[in-house]
Amino acid sequence: MKEQLTIVKVGGKIVEEPASLQQLLHDFSLIKGHKLLVHGGGRSATAIASKLGIESRMVNGRRITDEATLEVVTMVYGGLVNKKIVAGLQALNLNAMGLTGADLDYMRSEKRPVAEVDYGFVGDVKQVNATILADLIARDVVPVLAPLTHDGKGNMLNTNADTIAGEAAKALAAHFEVTLMFCFEKKGVLKDENDDESVIPLLLPADFTNYVASGVIQGGMIPKLENAFAALQQGVAKVVITRADLIHTPGGTVVLPYY
Repeated sequence: MKEQLTIVKVGGKIVEEPASLQQLLHDFSLIKGHKLLVHGGGRSATAIASKLGIESRMVNGRRITDEATLEVVTMVYGGLVNKKIVAGLQALNLNAMGLTGADLDYMRSEKRPVAEVDYGFVGDVKQVNATILADLIARDVVPVLAPLTHDGKGNMLNTNADTIAGEAAKALAAHFEVTLMFCFEKKGVLKDENDDESVIPLLLPADFTNYVASGVIQGGMIPKLENAFAALQQGVAKVVITRADLIHTPGGTVVLPYY
C-alpha cells in the first residue's frame, strides 16, 4: 500500500499577507503524513515590478513575462515568497526545502510557442523528475515549490502554479497515494458566484461538462478543473477545491474521476 501524500496549492494573496500566511502554515503543518506545498506570488511580483518601474501586463488573467519581468518573478517567487514560507515552516518544526524547477532538475519546461498571444518567457511543463521529489519526501523533507521551471539550456521560465501542482501530483502518483488540494478565496466551486454557500460538494466529469455548458462554471475555474481531471486521469486519488483556512474542515468541492 502506498503512503499518503497531500499536495496543497495556495494562491499568492494567501501567502503574501502575514496573518493569512501564518494561519496557512499552521494548518498545513497539521496535515498528517507526507506533504508538499506549491505557492504563487503574483501580487508581490506586481508590487516589486512597479517599484522598479517595470509595467506588469496581463492577458486573460495571465502575466506577460518579458525579460525584465522574468527577472522580477524569479527573484520574488524563487526568493522572497518561497523563503518566507520555508522559514515559517522551519519555525513549525517542518524540514522544508524551497525549490524551483531548476533545483535538482526536478521540472523542465519549454517556452510556450507564440500563438494569438506572445506570453514571453512562460514555460509549458515537459518533464518531471518524480524520483528526486519522492526521495526528498521519503526523508521527511517538505518540498515548497515556486512557480518557476527551466528549459535545461540555462533559462528560467515563469510557469502557472496550478500547472506546477498538477504536474507534480501526476508524477508523484506513481510513488504515493496523492490528494491534491487547490486552495483559494472561496469555500469551493460555487453554483452561484454571488452565493458563497452554494458549494458543489462533489464533482464528476459528467457534472463538469454540464456545468460548463450551462454557464455555472466559467472563467478561471474551467482551467483549474481541467487540471484537476487531468490529474485524476493519471493516477491522483482525489482533488479538493476549498478555502485555505478550511483544509481541515469537511466540505469544499471534492473532484473524483468516478463515484
